[in-house]
Amino acid sequence: MMLWYGGGGWSFWEVGLMWVGMIAFWALIIWAVYALVSTAFHRGSANDRRDDARRILDERLAKGEIDSEEYRRIVDELSGKPRSDTHAGGAR
Repeated sequence: MMLWYGGGGWSFWEVGLMWVGMIAFWALIIWAVYALVSTAFHRGSANDRRDDARRILDERLAKGEIDSEEYRRIVDELSGKPRSDTHAGGAR
């Protein structure tokens, strides 16, 4: 009985702090699961990646890093069209 001397109950602020901590804990767990699931399923579609490649290709053509022939060849590869080589040699 010596351990219960002095009333022994929890005060109101201790119970309130416990509830706030529990709500914060579960909110953090739910947010972490949501963040993991949303990033796992939002990898970007193949069309998004193709658009990015096309944008980069347009920039390279505008800067003069590639010529229009190389541009057309790469655009055909990105779109999946079969290449028809107009050159006799075909190799570069």
